[in-house]
Amino acid sequence: MTLTAELRERAEALRAQRVPFVEATVVRAERPTSAKPGDAALVLPDGALVGFVGGACAESTVRAHGLATLKSGLTRLLRIVPDAPVEDSAPDVSVDPVVVHNPCLSGGALEVFLEPRLPPPLVVVSGDQPVARALAAVGEAAGYVVAQGDPDLPAPPDAAAVVVASHGRAEEPVLRAALAAGTPYIGLVASRRRGAAVLDGMGLPADERARIHTPAGLDIGARTPGEIAVSILAEIVQLTAAPRRSGPAATAATAATAATAVDPVCGMTVPAAAPTLWLDHGDARTWFCGPGCRDAFAGPSSRS
Repeated sequence: MTLTAELRERAEALRAQRVPFVEATVVRAERPTSAKPGDAALVLPDGALVGFVGGACAESTVRAHGLATLKSGLTRLLRIVPDAPVEDSAPDVSVDPVVVHNPCLSGGALEVFLEPRLPPPLVVVSGDQPVARALAAVGEAAGYVVAQGDPDLPAPPDAAAVVVASHGRAEEPVLRAALAAGTPYIGLVASRRRGAAVLDGMGLPADERARIHTPAGLDIGARTPGEIAVSILAEIVQLTAAPRRSGPAATAATAATAATAVDPVCGMTVPAAAPTLWLDHGDARTWFCGPGCRDAFAGPSSRS
């Protein structure tokens, strides 16, 4: 996708901060829609949209489906039409277009390609011994971001794995920090006997103890630092690949995606989060695709 200089700069900043986002590109537009092919925007994890993909109603639809795309991690072709029947779901959103009925459109139709941009998985390695160095090399070759961990700092909240390969140096604080952070994979490089002794000394409850893999890695008969590194990465992939394919590491994206509402005027599904328009009605907050539906719901007093 070709982004404007401003959007390209914003996208690079998001990548540097490991923030997931969706690139939305208009690939087809039928008049009299205000968007044209090539128009583009970024959908952020909090539901905000930066750029232009059409008017307020089209934008609301792109935001809602952009968040769903961010959660699934799959590309999606979104077709927004004014008069087609609503399809609750497509047979396969990774292949077939998702058709959305948007009665607010003033004629025409839009097709928008949604492409999630997720940060590569982060593996934190504690230690600078041969296995740690080999794991950094193997992980980076496989497309992971590998960082050396500081035992005095908490584990990053979006780390896919923390591997302690410091051979007896500051192992316990790193393991406890990873447990506290909810890291999906925690590995301790040690023999079976020494690993058990380290866990015994930590006095962990059974559920937390079971989360630490020691000896770290799949049992493939590994002996050299390189082979051990391969076995550890294989175990990380085996235990974390499915959750990563089903959604991004950032919990903000999942939370925002889950918050949706139905516009009571036009029936569209919209994100239940700013900057979606809303009104408090009784004890409930009602969300709208655009100002037209909000004003129609509120009545003449809202336009006086």
